[in-house]
Amino acid sequence: MNPNLRGPIDLDTLASTVRERRDRGERAILSNGCFDLLHVGHVRSLEDARGRADYLIVCINDDASVRRHKGDDRPIYPEHERAELLLALSAVDYVHIFADDTVDPILERLRPEYYAKGTDYVPETIPEAPTVRSYGGEIVIVGDPKRHSTRDTLARIQVRPRPSGPGGDDRREG
Repeated sequence: MNPNLRGPIDLDTLASTVRERRDRGERAILSNGCFDLLHVGHVRSLEDARGRADYLIVCINDDASVRRHKGDDRPIYPEHERAELLLALSAVDYVHIFADDTVDPILERLRPEYYAKGTDYVPETIPEAPTVRSYGGEIVIVGDPKRHSTRDTLARIQVRPRPSGPGGDDRREG
């Protein structure tokens, strides 16, 4: 069972945990993103990442940084709900919520052995690549080809016809 289901972990506690696990010879992999409206592409990337190290740290953008990156109508789910959804996945060991535009400060502090990004990236396009290389970490590209996105899912939902007949537009999904 996931050891951290209670919620996201603060950076000081996470840094201490990483040191303890590293002292035991365990290797960390870190991934990051918004993870707003979790989809199968996210799950596949996280499972692939987890398979490459002893434990997986996922850093998620806080609500304000999601709005900066994705627009005022996002996130769909608030940061603590996104963290809870991720922590429910068996592949995810720790979730940390961050406010910066990149995870450079977190990478510098934790120095995970591996930094994972999805297949929509190549090492040369990853903003944090110089930081990872500076401490001797390795960048890994994880997941399947980029065929899923929150943006595409939202577009499909918005064009879906509304039910008609008895109950019609008053029916609510729950």
